[in-house]
Amino acid sequence: MTAPQNPPAAVNRKARFSYTIIDTLEAGIVLKGTEVKSLRSGKAQIAESYATEKDSEIWLINSYIPEYDKAKLYNHEPRRPRKLLLHAKQVKKLIGQLRTKGITLVPLSIYFNEKGIAKLELALGKGKTDNDKRETIKDREWQREKAAEMKRK
Repeated sequence: MTAPQNPPAAVNRKARFSYTIIDTLEAGIVLKGTEVKSLRSGKAQIAESYATEKDSEIWLINSYIPEYDKAKLYNHEPRRPRKLLLHAKQVKKLIGQLRTKGITLVPLSIYFNEKGIAKLELALGKGKTDNDKRETIKDREWQREKAAEMKRK
């Protein structure tokens, strides 16, 4: 998967710490016009959101896209469920994997691709235990110390 060229509109920084990422994929999102304008301002939050299966479709739940200031009457609901656009094969594969115990669909980031279309980077993740999280912290600190020591020499 290629990294997005533009800065992301929203990032879930806790996802890689709280979950072991198994696989990532890119999905489109069904948005209203005011949601797109609000996303471009960069105030969206996906830290507490997740994706789930409903009626053989994948939906993004609990993502926060604030109301657009300039759209008074035609605004959107900030925490509404948003449908994700995926190929039928991808949906079937994801639904099968979601039925496995401990597997979750976690959004990593929302960004605009080179054509200006909003995309969601989605990951299949397995929740980490406290021991796994401590191990991650130890590894990160060791890498930081090692880099500092190499810089000194």
